[in-house]
Amino acid sequence: MSEEKKGSGWGRWLVIGVVVVAGLGLVRGNGHDGATSADPSPATPSTGAAPSAGSSAKPSKPSKPSGVYDPADYAAPVRQYAAEAGVNPQLLMAILYNESYKPHDPGLERAWQRGKPDASFGIANMHRAAFDDTKPGRPFASRQWEELPDDRDLAVQAAAWHLHDLAAQLPARPGVSLTRDELVALGYNAGAGNMLAFARGVRIGSQAQSYLDRLRDNWSKSGEAVK
Repeated sequence: MSEEKKGSGWGRWLVIGVVVVAGLGLVRGNGHDGATSADPSPATPSTGAAPSAGSSAKPSKPSKPSGVYDPADYAAPVRQYAAEAGVNPQLLMAILYNESYKPHDPGLERAWQRGKPDASFGIANMHRAAFDDTKPGRPFASRQWEELPDDRDLAVQAAAWHLHDLAAQLPARPGVSLTRDELVALGYNAGAGNMLAFARGVRIGSQAQSYLDRLRDNWSKSGEAVK
């Protein structure tokens, strides 16, 4: 989940990429930087108490990252975990597209996190606090945030349940023209507190609006991907 500022991070990612390549003797490509951001108003972690998911078999082995990352390649786990959490699979896929700005390479993610401990992990860009708040009573309750870069199925599953928790906090009839999925996506980006403010009609800031614009741009292809 992205709450970091976009733009200047490009240079930092490039420096980290050079360090990782030099240190590990590996060539890692296709990365680009920037981060989506929260609205300037304070973000509040998701606190909605959602029902326990019951038992759900986790993958027999982690979905190890390999090759160039394309969110559409994860349509199967998106459908599976969206159904498990009771959220719109198109929304979940659109979140993955929105969060694909970052080079989702485990080595680069960990190198970045060593210099910025509050950085996000995994293909859904989830922060530690959000993951830890989401997992109790869920099928992945025994898993750790540190596993997200190496297990993309886990990243999708955790994001699905976090979307569930955000949606549970929305009023039945938000007083704005935004759809519930759009509000939940804004909550994923900017935090539950901002999501609820937007649902009351508070003006959306430029950074949250940029996230919403990208969501809308990604919406059609996200629907095609999860058919």
